[in-house]
Amino acid sequence: MPVFSARDIVPFPPGNNATDTTINSHHLNLTTLDHWNYTLFSNGTLSNGSWCLLTFNNYAPTYLFPNGTFLNATWCWSPTEPIGVRGGVAIGYAVLFGIALVLTLVNLNKHGKLHLPAEKRFFPIGRRWQWYWASWVCATALISLLTSVDVDRYFLPELPIILTSFFWFLMQIGAMAVVWEAVRHWGSWMERQFIDPDPFALRDDDRRSKVEFYLPLLFYLFLWLLISFVMQNFFMIVPRNWTAIQHQRYPQQIIDEAAPTATDARFKAAAFLLVVCWLITAFSLRHSIKYYCPRNRGVLNRIRGFFRYMPFRFMLIVPLAAVIPAYQALVAWNFDYSPLKVTGLKAAIYAGGYTPSLLILYVQIIIGFFNPNEDLELKRQRRVRGQELDREMGIVHKPSWWSRINGENMDPNASMRDRLLRNVREINGTKAAPQATVDSPVDGPSPPVEMTPVSPTLASPNATIAPAFYTGRSERRRQERAMEVATGILFPEAAHDRVAANRRREELMMDGPPPPSYTDTVQSNSRLNAQPPNVARSLSGQSEGSTNQPPQQIRSMLDV
Repeated sequence: MPVFSARDIVPFPPGNNATDTTINSHHLNLTTLDHWNYTLFSNGTLSNGSWCLLTFNNYAPTYLFPNGTFLNATWCWSPTEPIGVRGGVAIGYAVLFGIALVLTLVNLNKHGKLHLPAEKRFFPIGRRWQWYWASWVCATALISLLTSVDVDRYFLPELPIILTSFFWFLMQIGAMAVVWEAVRHWGSWMERQFIDPDPFALRDDDRRSKVEFYLPLLFYLFLWLLISFVMQNFFMIVPRNWTAIQHQRYPQQIIDEAAPTATDARFKAAAFLLVVCWLITAFSLRHSIKYYCPRNRGVLNRIRGFFRYMPFRFMLIVPLAAVIPAYQALVAWNFDYSPLKVTGLKAAIYAGGYTPSLLILYVQIIIGFFNPNEDLELKRQRRVRGQELDREMGIVHKPSWWSRINGENMDPNASMRDRLLRNVREINGTKAAPQATVDSPVDGPSPPVEMTPVSPTLASPNATIAPAFYTGRSERRRQERAMEVATGILFPEAAHDRVAANRRREELMMDGPPPPSYTDTVQSNSRLNAQPPNVARSLSGQSEGSTNQPPQQIRSMLDV
């Protein structure tokens, strides 16, 4: 609802009579305008406190009905003005943030992909959070910048200035979270490299582990709760009445309503909490360098080592992150440099409000393209350590071309028939040439394995085996015979060995049946002792068995 001072009110132009007024060559009923409390202002607007209409150029209403309805009217909160400097620069920044969003998703796909099994100590989402927050920054920045176009085009400030300011604060929160997650994850990555060769190199109950456990909880507790650092900034700014921000329709209204609202205690407290958030990020960086990088003695050496072992991207994004709370503190005390002001200083708004967040994103993106995936880097480090251990132990691995020259490689395009032929030749003691196939064997005229005929007899004239196919009723014997046939087809040498074993068994049986085993002898003696005495004596007197059977030959002490 527009609010104007009394000095901005102008009288209605005269018309054809006392009940008529002419506004932009259109005759309106003056009695109806007075009835509905409409007032004409010097900026060319017609308002009654609830409705506001434009009365200049082609936007003036052409007719007024007795019920107070205008024909062909245009509201004061319409994009009637051309795009100004603020909107033009916003479009350029929106393009850059849009490109950053696409590149951020590419980096998220690259660094978020798993190439090793997930570990309980290092969750995959830990390395993705910085890219999630970067996507948040790009999305909120795009909304804020695109609505800045309507800040210039609206004749009277209204919803666009509120949306621009609202999402700008959310973008600042996300940019600070990007820096925090980048620093925190770098420390986690250093710890992972540190304990990968030796999982017991670091304790789990020392001061280092406790700080690393509670610091993220502390940060995100302060981030999302009412007493947080970053989300305290959110709760300080977002859930409030933003209506006073749009009251910038004339200079006195800006002084009385918009400026005091944009520089109140809540905006000042939000800027202070962002400073504390940046200090926690810097402490996390110092903590990681202290425990995972070589230590230095002395104050000067520690300062020098801090900057020496700090990654190059942190030398850029940590100072850029310090600009975010500094600029918020500036606009919390000086409304002229604030993006909440419609006619604020454009250079300060984009240099201090949007450029640091944009540079943070592009530094992260560029370094993300150069850095490899952490799982792949960890696999490379393990491979290098394995080579060093082999070198220390004197183990020399054959080069990759060794197997190809010696025919030990397996052609990936080889058929199952070629692979079976290769296995059979290796059993025979020969190796197939690298290009050998079933149609061109390397062992001479021997037929292919799968083409070996199924015959009831083998090559040896003196050796016989059972028929190739079993025709009885025993299912178990049928399966055994089928297995023997398949073995004879795939491994001919094994079949010859079985025939040789049968031949040796027949030669041993030519000397007579083997003596009874110890178990059979003991069982027969126990049955004999179990008979009554008279029966035992009567059996001992019989000589029929001893005369009809050949004399017993004592072969060992067990037969006595």
